[in-house]
Amino acid sequence: MALPLSDDAALLAELKDVRRAGLIRLRGRAVPALDAAAEAVAAATGRTPGAAVEALLRSAVACLDAGTLRTAAEYTLGLAQGTRDWPASSRRARAASVYGVSVERFRKDQEVMVLGQVAEHIVRLTADASAAGPGAAAADGDVTGRAGTHRVVDVRAAGRPVRLTLHVHPVDLLRDVDVVVCPSNVYFALPEAYKSSVAASLRRAAAVHGVTGEVLADPLPAELREWTARHGTSGRAVRPGTVAATGAGALTAQGIRRIYHAAIAVPRAGTNDYDVLSADVTRAVSRALAVLAEEHEHHVPALRSVCFPLLGSGRGGLSYDVSLGAVWAAVEAELARGASWDVHFVVRTPEAAALVERIPAGIRPAHARRATG
Repeated sequence: MALPLSDDAALLAELKDVRRAGLIRLRGRAVPALDAAAEAVAAATGRTPGAAVEALLRSAVACLDAGTLRTAAEYTLGLAQGTRDWPASSRRARAASVYGVSVERFRKDQEVMVLGQVAEHIVRLTADASAAGPGAAAADGDVTGRAGTHRVVDVRAAGRPVRLTLHVHPVDLLRDVDVVVCPSNVYFALPEAYKSSVAASLRRAAAVHGVTGEVLADPLPAELREWTARHGTSGRAVRPGTVAATGAGALTAQGIRRIYHAAIAVPRAGTNDYDVLSADVTRAVSRALAVLAEEHEHHVPALRSVCFPLLGSGRGGLSYDVSLGAVWAAVEAELARGASWDVHFVVRTPEAAALVERIPAGIRPAHARRATG
């Protein structure tokens, strides 16, 4: 069933209750509007009370525009990696810092806006699920349904069937994938952890935090500095397409064992912008698969699964279809040569997910566009 639009107020009230209580205390709380919405979209992967609502919240937040809005929502509701057990005051303070305002200003202004946007997307998700009909939630090939976050896509490479796994959620929620490919600039300089990019999310998730959220260890930038020193590239740019392999820090607890940093973004002099060429994305993906082939037998158990975001589709300025075409060109070539890697894609939006699901029908990349800011 679709959630009536008149229930917006009830949703907003319950979202405020979730913000105060946190995800750990969500189970067992009376949130009838959220429960009804979660049932409508069938987004839960767990069976315990509260799991459906948490999955719904993650799906709704993933629909928000990338940047301050989505990041603030993740902190506000305790969805950001490592924050589910934070007290409400700590989550609010971190969300306020995303906007660079005082906690009181955030409480009165931005927090209301953030929760209102989440409520709107919950209504849209339930409406979409209702319009799709009951069969959509159990479509063949879906792991959690069309409204869910984990699907499979069957394709053919060189005439043989290959199964891809598609994740529709933030990259830091990945679990049990051996290698995650992380976009980087040609200096292998990671963005600050509070930012909203794939690289920032992985840095944040890989860090070790104390009970109040303080960073005890920040392993990814440290390992990248060691890599550049070892290869004599400290302080200078590497060739686009170069890949640096590091450990996964705290992400090992989620079954992530390696991060492959792919140098695809070339800083534009005198600006905060980057240039990314689709050819460099293809070269980086090909190199990442070569590094996987070099490393896989040196780990126990051997590495076999690898996950790709749509490289260069953020500040790099590539459209989703151009990025996917560039990534898939290298992946398909590797699979056509007989490689048996377990290939995953992770995306944040339904639009990007729809493109990945159209791979069996063939990808027709559009022209790349430059980032405008």
